[in-house]
Amino acid sequence: MKKSNPVGAAFMQLPALLEQNAALIERGRFLEVNCLLGATDQAYHVAIRAGRIVGMDPAPILMRSWTFSYLATPEAWTAFWQPIPKAGWHDLLSLTKRGAATLEGDIKPFMTHLQYFKDLLALPRSAGGAA
Repeated sequence: MKKSNPVGAAFMQLPALLEQNAALIERGRFLEVNCLLGATDQAYHVAIRAGRIVGMDPAPILMRSWTFSYLATPEAWTAFWQPIPKAGWHDLLSLTKRGAATLEGDIKPFMTHLQYFKDLLALPRSAGGAA
């Protein structure tokens, strides 16, 4: 019997949560990227086109390429998605600085659209996170 994965469930909500946020879609209107996002124990291949998530599949997928990956521990995501996260757990770059997350690959699209990714990955906060 497989145990439930609240972090994975929170990630699977991202496309629906994003569709409810027209301002965030507009902010990402110039973004076209395939990336790997998620937890260190379950990542997702995410295809973003014009600010919308058009594909999201559990990794690994043989021969699937990505431009960059942003992966954090399940504990880091749980802390990040708190309604008011503690200092050091509130920001994607803070998570990498403390060693709870990794950012790899060609990070130019991530850094160019940093506020988009910060807001996108914070969307589960409003939906209860990984509670």
